[in-house]
Amino acid sequence: MLKQSLSHKLLQKLSPQQIQFIKLLQMTTADFEERVEQELLDNPALEKSEEDFATFNAAEKKKEEFNNEESINDDFNSSDHYGTEDFNVSEFLNADDSAGFKMTDDYNQSDEEQKELPIAYQQSFYDFLVDQTHANFDNEDELQLALHLVGNIEEDGYLRRPLDSIVNDLAFTENISTTEEQLERILIKIQNFDPPGIGARDLQECLLLQLYKKDYGTSKSIDLAEKILSEHMEAFVKKHYDKIMKSLKITDDELKAAIKEITKLNPKPGQSQSQSTSQYIIPDFTVNNIDGVLNVVLNSRNAPELKLSQSYSETLQAYDKDTKNDKNLKDTVQYIKQKLDGAKWFIDSVKQRQQTLQLTMTAILESQKDFFLYGDEVSLKPMILKDIAEKIGMDISTISRVANSKYVQTDFGIYPLKYFFSEGILSDSGEEVSNREVKKILSDAVSQEEKKVPLTDEALMAILREKGYNIARRTVAKYREQLNIPVARLRKEL
Repeated sequence: MLKQSLSHKLLQKLSPQQIQFIKLLQMTTADFEERVEQELLDNPALEKSEEDFATFNAAEKKKEEFNNEESINDDFNSSDHYGTEDFNVSEFLNADDSAGFKMTDDYNQSDEEQKELPIAYQQSFYDFLVDQTHANFDNEDELQLALHLVGNIEEDGYLRRPLDSIVNDLAFTENISTTEEQLERILIKIQNFDPPGIGARDLQECLLLQLYKKDYGTSKSIDLAEKILSEHMEAFVKKHYDKIMKSLKITDDELKAAIKEITKLNPKPGQSQSQSTSQYIIPDFTVNNIDGVLNVVLNSRNAPELKLSQSYSETLQAYDKDTKNDKNLKDTVQYIKQKLDGAKWFIDSVKQRQQTLQLTMTAILESQKDFFLYGDEVSLKPMILKDIAEKIGMDISTISRVANSKYVQTDFGIYPLKYFFSEGILSDSGEEVSNREVKKILSDAVSQEEKKVPLTDEALMAILREKGYNIARRTVAKYREQLNIPVARLRKEL
């Protein structure tokens, strides 16, 4: 039975401009530059300013200082915003003088800092393999199969897709009939390419391929390393060295020599070639220390000089002087007004992005002043996202978006903003310290341990308690994993 009823609901929805601001906020500097260039291509009403004009006009300066990510103008959300009814064009365009956005002097950097670095060309990993494929396969049919296999090799150098699946791929997509045996023969030839270990299907095969290229049969340690990897791979991975020595009837010195050969191998042979695709970190902020006075400088690339198109504004002004108001002209004006509104939205979002970044970084600087002055990790204070959010009157989600994607350049190196956030731990003296201090103690203890008898989590817990940190073993294990330190058994060395 169908029933109708009335109900009231309170919903909170983001406006289009708020969504745009959030997306811009979480972008890195490089991604933000690409987004601005794309917007300039998509919206002809938006232009880059080439003039030296005041950053904001008098009306803009009277606006309330931005202190909340929800302080976005909702005037654009009205239902008749894109209608064809009459409106005051002069009033609409009065904001044009302030619609342009340019960095203030505080954010500008020297011309030398704004110069673009030349980008050196590097051959991609895939192209490197393709060149070798063409050089090693003369038969056209085999060349086509080899190129398909090379296309399935991942960036780390492994071929993880099963050969039977590749056979099906060739049959259905290329209409090429082949067999696993034929692909296996071609793959063996590819596995002789550079770098050594390429085309392996698992770690064991990758390491063995590299050993085979090391004059296999001429060195006892290389021969022993091959035997360990081929017959005792599981025991080697788990560092069960006693089992290996007992099974192969070898001495400690012989095992050490074999392990030394294995550790010279590259578990990811494609990594060195694929480095050409890696991205450089572009710091979003720079903290300058001038005679003990710290100040934050926002990377100028985060705030391009944008303005509304003069030609679009003049066209809209022409409508105000026209008394005919025919339908075709109204349709044109509606399109122009949509583009101008979109440009204003984007300029406003860029401005709010800059203000949010500056406020957040300034608050972090004030909270971690000792670190920015001296660069000592121990001087970092406990600080969570909520602390910064409350300090500048923003939501925790906004601070999280900034911290997870931005970097700051200091006198001591480049750090991600999330580096400065850590939980607090109470010492026996009642003082709250950052868990980074505890992690540093753990890291130092592991680096100084006796590798033949590495420290267990219980032993690490005892060391921390001696220093006044009453921490449970499970917490020690959590911090150890965060530091990418393996368990004691896997740290054992001969």
